[in-house]
Amino acid sequence: MNQRIYDSRAQAVVDFAPLEAGRVGLYVCGPTVQSAPHIGHLRSALVYDQMRRWFAATGHDVTLIRNVTDIDDKILDNARTARAERGSREEWWALAYRVERVFTAAYDAIGVLAPTYEPRATANIREMVELIELLIERGHAYPAADGSASVYFDTASWSEYGALTRQQRDQMEDAADSEPVGKRDPRDFALWKAHRDGEPLTAAWPSPWGLGRPGWHIECSAMATRYLGEEFDIHGGGLDLRFPHHENELAQSQAAGHAFARHWIHNGLVNTGGQKMSKSLGNSLFAEDLLARARPIVLRYFLGSAHYRSVLEYSETSLAEAEAAFSRIEGFLARAAELPGFAAPLAAPLAAPAADRLPEAFVAAMLDDFAIPQALAALHEAVRAGNSALADGDAQLAARHGVAVSRMLDVLGLNPRDPHWAAGSADTSNAESALGALVDDLLAQRTRARADKDFATSDAIRDRLLSAGIVLEDTPNGPRWSLT
Repeated sequence: MNQRIYDSRAQAVVDFAPLEAGRVGLYVCGPTVQSAPHIGHLRSALVYDQMRRWFAATGHDVTLIRNVTDIDDKILDNARTARAERGSREEWWALAYRVERVFTAAYDAIGVLAPTYEPRATANIREMVELIELLIERGHAYPAADGSASVYFDTASWSEYGALTRQQRDQMEDAADSEPVGKRDPRDFALWKAHRDGEPLTAAWPSPWGLGRPGWHIECSAMATRYLGEEFDIHGGGLDLRFPHHENELAQSQAAGHAFARHWIHNGLVNTGGQKMSKSLGNSLFAEDLLARARPIVLRYFLGSAHYRSVLEYSETSLAEAEAAFSRIEGFLARAAELPGFAAPLAAPLAAPAADRLPEAFVAAMLDDFAIPQALAALHEAVRAGNSALADGDAQLAARHGVAVSRMLDVLGLNPRDPHWAAGSADTSNAESALGALVDDLLAQRTRARADKDFATSDAIRDRLLSAGIVLEDTPNGPRWSLT
């Protein structure tokens, strides 16, 4: 079975074949670093991390570029507001860098691998200016008629404008990324924005048209082309970016003569309490709060549990339900790891097991447009079968299921035996080690009591542990304990 993906431009599930066999070029729209990351940012980054890991598992060398928009109206506005309302002395560029580090920490916390490269918009101004010059030369862009330094994309000049979202130009809304002054048409969007009075000079760069800064859309076109070439495999991002951002990217890139992205992928958004998450509704869920409510590995499990194209529903019980589900996986894997037949070496990052060593149902799900719910169903079925084998005393079969579970978890970035998760919870590991030493001592006392047929003492130790929230399980390989 070939890899299948849903192409947003084709609006259909299509066969995916990379431009170059064995290599995948993937560009993902990263954050505009204006304020702290929320659940939508985490979900989007995780979606493309899952895809990247799967491509690696199927033998592909993946180049993932995820940009940082570190110059934008919102960044300048937030820095200005902080100065006016709170007396902050933080410059816009310092705000952007501070927030970028918060994003990076949040991504790291849930196991999102670092991109192959993470270009900043401010480091690619020259490439943006060159692209704008090319568009003017080809007759698809023009300097503002008011004599300012602004430059606009001439949407009327490009007959395929609207191809990504299948809209007719005369039905589109006016571009809201800049003032209509100097435009030929209100739907034309900004490629270069003239420096305005009141804006810091540090937020302006010289250009053939005058002092200014790039428009949002031109940033991604320039950076994607610089690092992946004029044609590459996949462009990804949140569903909310399809229009106008990705529509404008496609138009300006192809108007410049670049084939650009062969496929477009968009991940679904997040609902909280049945409502779309938005700042205006005051229902944003910030990464810091989520990481305080759940273990990072559990948060990753929850965020990646829905199909990437569907809406992810968050409720007050979501993280508790995810904890319960993932604890069942952890519990089985811990028991299986003690069996003689268990031999599942930890995979290094981006060195997941080959697909032919994974369960067929899991592979089929991932090949079918990254169907994570079905892949998780295969994972949980292996856990169920493994627990049944343990109950039946079939250690060999249980170990085989344990290896399969471990491999699937490696692909999903969810293997609790991966050093990443241990490294991120040193305090917890120390506490567990101390608890383990105390429990093991009591278990040794209980084992001696049972050998002496002193069942009263044996039962008392068991009850003492249970009252402390520790449940015992007597297995053919000796007693096991876990927290209730």
